[in-house]
Amino acid sequence: MSDILILNGRLVDPASGVDAERDLLLRHGRVAAVEMPGELRAVKGKETIDAKGMIVAPGLVDVHVHLREPGQTYKESIKTGTAAAAAGGFTSVVAMPNTLPVNDTVEKLEWMLDAARGAVVKLFAMPAATFGSLGEEITDFHELARVGAVGFTDDGKPVLVDRVMRGALVAAAGIGVPVSQHAEDTRLTGGCSMNAGPVAFRLGLRGMTVEAESKIVERDIRLLRDIEQHDGLRPHLHVQHVSTAKAMEAIRQAKRAGLHVTCEVAPHHFTLTDEAVGDYDTNAKMNPPLRNDADRLAMIAGLMDGTVDCIATDHAPHARFEKEQEFERAPNGITGLETALGLALRVLHKGNGMSISRVIELMSAQPVGIVSLEGRGTLSVGSFADVVVFDPAVEWSFDAAKSLSKSRNTPFGGALMTGRVMATICEGAVVYKE
Repeated sequence: MSDILILNGRLVDPASGVDAERDLLLRHGRVAAVEMPGELRAVKGKETIDAKGMIVAPGLVDVHVHLREPGQTYKESIKTGTAAAAAGGFTSVVAMPNTLPVNDTVEKLEWMLDAARGAVVKLFAMPAATFGSLGEEITDFHELARVGAVGFTDDGKPVLVDRVMRGALVAAAGIGVPVSQHAEDTRLTGGCSMNAGPVAFRLGLRGMTVEAESKIVERDIRLLRDIEQHDGLRPHLHVQHVSTAKAMEAIRQAKRAGLHVTCEVAPHHFTLTDEAVGDYDTNAKMNPPLRNDADRLAMIAGLMDGTVDCIATDHAPHARFEKEQEFERAPNGITGLETALGLALRVLHKGNGMSISRVIELMSAQPVGIVSLEGRGTLSVGSFADVVVFDPAVEWSFDAAKSLSKSRNTPFGGALMTGRVMATICEGAVVYKE
């Protein structure tokens, strides 16, 4: 692995409080030096990247991706999904457990994390919180954490039984990792395929109410409070892909009360509304569904005021034939790794005045803090050489046909993006170059 010298760029490293012109030297997979411009030019035998006019930032981190392997590699594989991640500027991703079979044992987790899977960027995983993600009996948290689990989740299947969710939070608190919850009371959403509201009424579709999301968030917060008061533990609840103002406000109040709650918002929930469904466009079908504009604006408000801890894609690839069927029968989910940064810069930075530093923090240092990935999310000396170099001035349109993912299920085909990834470096190796 040769040395890499990144010259003339604007280093934006929120974790280190740096936003200034700096040159970087990457050596043996780590950041070896961060110096004033011109001071590293004498370094010999190196590959040089001229980042003039560009931003050099810590590699992006996504705490919520679906890579479909094992069991559904016709949609995606670990190799293709992580290649798409690299193209989007991500150097670390956390895989969800809803594979076939479900990732719920040490053997399955070790198989997923094995180098033989061909991950292009650093792969982490959250195994299932309950066996088979059936919500009945929690998995062996201690053993799974020992071999690399960074948290636990049943992802698309919420843990509905109070006793089971409480047990998961207690077990995870004992080893210092989060329980990541898909907040949906499925007892209220049977047969629903989009957001409840005028669009669903016009299309004749059953809609999911905001209460289906907020009630689970409120229940989980009550469990957190009870565990702190009666067990003397401090469990960490992470709420996935928040989509409603009501759930966002519950999280905001829980944080003010000092409870250990974190949450994520996906780019599609701060960019689109349920109007994007149009005339039954299945590429705009996901769970939680696209909501109304008041909820979309509430997601932006949560990102702006610090209630939201990170941006996560919920990258969920599906084959074309699966999406090309009746709206109610089509699977939920869209791809998102290659469009996340472009949408965040367009909507949050350009559209709402969020600083570029804050966008990067929401996509690097803060997700790292949620799942405790030591040595990542920063470009301080000694940290992993995980870097994204992007041009913040470039506006471009996303061509889904050229995606590195196996799947093309995105509502952002042809959509305008701001900021183009020019290079992604993971542990000192160039894994993507424009």
